[in-house]
Amino acid sequence: MKKILTPRLIFVISVVFVAAFSRLLPHLPNITPVAAIALFGGTYINRKYLALLLPLAALFISDLFLGFYPEMYAVYISFIITVGIGMLLSKKTSVLSTVAASVASSIIFFILTNFAVWMSVRFAYPHTIAGLGLCYEAALPFFRNELFGTLAYNTVFFGAFYYAQNRFPVLAKA
Repeated sequence: MKKILTPRLIFVISVVFVAAFSRLLPHLPNITPVAAIALFGGTYINRKYLALLLPLAALFISDLFLGFYPEMYAVYISFIITVGIGMLLSKKTSVLSTVAASVASSIIFFILTNFAVWMSVRFAYPHTIAGLGLCYEAALPFFRNELFGTLAYNTVFFGAFYYAQNRFPVLAKA
């Protein structure tokens, strides 16, 4: 019988939930572990349903404390896509592929969440192509921060896991 809670899975789940908790601590705008949680979970949680469920649960739990907002569906959709990118990354994880996946997930997050902001009635952007351009332009500093945060957190998560696997062979993939 296959063991469900392996040391590897416990380690990965711990990283995901500690990172989600860190989202509640004071931080610069958009420098959070959100995309990194999804990418890391998608890469290292072998069961697809858990790879999707655990990062989404971590995000939802932190949102319970931070509050909900109308455009959050776009965050969750980008999160789901990023988990999928992580699943693809799990087939061949390297420094280059992890950086590329981090950048891709940040771009997807930027496009989807700012499109949702533009579509929202809460913001003053005209519903024209020019208005969409203004929305994306205004969001560039947030994109820079989100990209930096994703790259920094992924460096920590993937680097720590690589180190831990080498130090503790029980964490290596069976």
